[in-house]
Amino acid sequence: MSVSYLHLDALTKRFDASFAVDRLSLDVARGTILALLGPSGSGKTTTLRMLGGFEAPDAGRILVDGEDVTTLPARDRRFGMVFQHYALFPHLSVRGNVAFGLEMLGVKGAELDRRVREVLALVDLPGMEDRPVDRMSGGQQQRVALARALAPEPRVLLLDEPLSNLDPTLRERTRRELRALIRRVGITTVFVTHDQEDAFDLADQVAVLRAGKLEQVGTPDQLYAEPASPFVAGFVGRATRLDAVLEESGPDHAWVKIGGARVKIPGRRSATPSGPVQLVARPEAWSLVPAGSALLRGVVTERRTTGARAFLTVKIADGVMLEVNAPPHAAKEGSEVGVAAGDEGIHLFPVNG
Repeated sequence: MSVSYLHLDALTKRFDASFAVDRLSLDVARGTILALLGPSGSGKTTTLRMLGGFEAPDAGRILVDGEDVTTLPARDRRFGMVFQHYALFPHLSVRGNVAFGLEMLGVKGAELDRRVREVLALVDLPGMEDRPVDRMSGGQQQRVALARALAPEPRVLLLDEPLSNLDPTLRERTRRELRALIRRVGITTVFVTHDQEDAFDLADQVAVLRAGKLEQVGTPDQLYAEPASPFVAGFVGRATRLDAVLEESGPDHAWVKIGGARVKIPGRRSATPSGPVQLVARPEAWSLVPAGSALLRGVVTERRTTGARAFLTVKIADGVMLEVNAPPHAAKEGSEVGVAAGDEGIHLFPVNG
């Protein structure tokens, strides 16, 4: 088991009468990249600001390597912070921006110059000390902001939506570069994002937040394959959410009623009680079969091709819609198809109350 390096213990923050963060507890191992993922209002940015010392929690604790830093001001925590819009000083050069935090710590002269050169080389900006930051690209400005955060050798790196300001064409490449950089440094990192692709590409662990509460934390693969709640199943990856009735569940299959049709779902099923359930299915969980032999039949109402695969919207009985991942030329709009369930990618959750 990994030993916790950064520990959040029942961290709580209210704004007026509502909880922005509600008793959030998390453990982050040394050197781990953790993403805080969630929709707007989930509490992820407030959590990051409490970590950085920019918001005071109403309750709970923050520990780093066993030290309680909950009440320490931001400057004394030895955390590096990269803000969403970088917060660079436009009137200063690259050197002036990177040196700022070091100068606040009393680093001067040749040692200051050495540290600035080393950290610029680390972020692949060697020799750019004299470049005005307002004449740099967005990706270069991000690396200057990273260099400034890393120069004081922080214990933890905090990133607020680190890729949101980049053009879509640069985003994927910058994700790879950023992950490689963090890996080289080996620094424990927490970053905020609402984009699951950013979270999955960058992070070792992802904490999914909703309305200030932790829904689930795990690897990207775990969140996708083993969601702990309907929210996680629907928020992470593509999925169709349906109201259904679980009629029978055995060790290797279940019988579920969907839109008036009784469907066999293969695969090992958890001990979900019979009765109303919420069924959440990935597009790849369904396959097309001849309509005449299928328990589940419908009409293709929409198709979207992504190259090697197509996403089909299939309308079955009672107006229920399924999203099916199929070969690109498998079916045309308006054609009748049969749909069969696979043994992975379908999750059943009891309907509470």
